[in-house]
Formats: sequence, C-alpha cells, structure tokens
Amino acid sequence: MSDSRLALARGDITKLAIDAIVNAANTALLGGGGVDGAIHRAAGPQLLAECKTLAGCRSGEAKITRGYSLPARFVIHTVGPVWSGGESGEPETLANCYRNSLQIAVTNDLRTIAFPAISCGVYRYPIVDAARIAVDTTSEFLRENNSVEQVTFVVSTDEIYAAYRRLL
Repeated sequence: MSDSRLALARGDITKLAIDAIVNAANTALLGGGGVDGAIHRAAGPQLLAECKTLAGCRSGEAKITRGYSLPARFVIHTVGPVWSGGESGEPETLANCYRNSLQIAVTNDLRTIAFPAISCGVYRYPIVDAARIAVDTTSEFLRENNSVEQVTFVVSTDEIYAAYRRLL
C-alpha cells in the first residue's frame, strides 16, 4: 500500500505552504467549527466572500477557491458524510470527497495537496474506517494519475494519527 507520494503529519493544516489544502466543510461553505473554522479564520474574510458565490456544496462533492491569507494557494472544499451507522451511503460519500478533491487538483494543475481527517470530528465517522477509506481512495487515484506529486494527511489527534500510521 505504500506510495512515496503519501505522507502523514500531525499539526495545523492552515500552516502548509503547498498548492492546496482541503477543507472539511459543511454544505453551506460559510465556515463552521473545527478545521473549517480554522481555515476560514486563517484565510481571512475574502474566503467567506468567495464561498458565498459558490451556492454551497453537496456531500461528497468538492469546490475550489483561492487561499487568500493562507500559505496554501487554494482551498478545496469538500463536504463529508455525517455518520449514521454506515447504511446510508457514508463510505461511498466519504470516498467521493477524496476522489473529487483530487480530481479538482488535477484539473487545476495542482501538484501538492493536504487533507484533514474528513468527517472524523463533529460528523462522528469512525476513525479507523475513515482513515482506511482516505488512504485506499487516495492510493487508487494516485495509481491512475501521476500529476499529483504529494498528498499529505494532516491530522489533529494522536488517535487519528495512529489510525493513519497503521495504514501508511
């Protein structure tokens, strides 16, 4: 499963000077808690202004904005599923978050991208399952696409870090 283009870091995704960071957004794209709120605060009010022009985002889909005051050039916003037992399409929706975000990176000729642990916060997705979907979906995408040079999973807790570490 090891791909040299996959990396894992524990820290603050808003500090990365790369092509794009992924925002675990809500459907309104107007900021919120967790990673979403941190990205909006770090990017400044221009991010919210641009997000207001996007008419929201459905779960599993992704949209791109500029990074504004962030060191990252762009923010790819994706909406993960809220966990409700796994029988409501949550695994497929979560995989689509990674797939669609990576496709936006390719479409925009972005070479470096970082993902948070989508849906692992207030959306309560089981961490081990979410990490497996993230790594498997990203690995599969990279096998079929060489233009993305580096994907970093940036996580905020020891528990999430350990789940990703076992897979990578």
